[in-house]
Amino acid sequence: MQEDRKPDVLKRLSYIEGHVAGIRKMVEEDKYCVDILRQTYAVRKALEKLNSNGSAMAAASLTDVNKLMIESERKLTTAEGLPNRPWFKHQIYAPGFYTGYAAKTMPAVREAIEQKQWKQAEAGIVVVAGVLQDEAELISAAAAKLGTAAR
Repeated sequence: MQEDRKPDVLKRLSYIEGHVAGIRKMVEEDKYCVDILRQTYAVRKALEKLNSNGSAMAAASLTDVNKLMIESERKLTTAEGLPNRPWFKHQIYAPGFYTGYAAKTMPAVREAIEQKQWKQAEAGIVVVAGVLQDEAELISAAAAKLGTAAR
């Protein structure tokens, strides 16, 4: 890596690590999903910026990180899908069951709450927390790979 780029790369990696730690804390504290998604978006953008600035990462490391980023969206899905709609796998957003194609955030949780189905809402919260935890771990792995490549 070029010595003049190293401080900038390390600063960006620290920024990414801070966001990932924040995401983990937000998941643990059951924070509002939109806030968590904003944080994951910030991490993705930071990773894109780090990559676009021509950092001298090894090609193999960059390939590994790219694979992790592709997997990132998949981490937000489950094989079981949504209650009453197993064909919709995404746990963060999907068309509403009662509203047609308008997107709903955290549909399993939101729709259960709207229908006053509290046990189903609790189960949905556990599932959503799990996929967000998986997402945070994947982002941490990507940040670690970038950190290793930057050294």
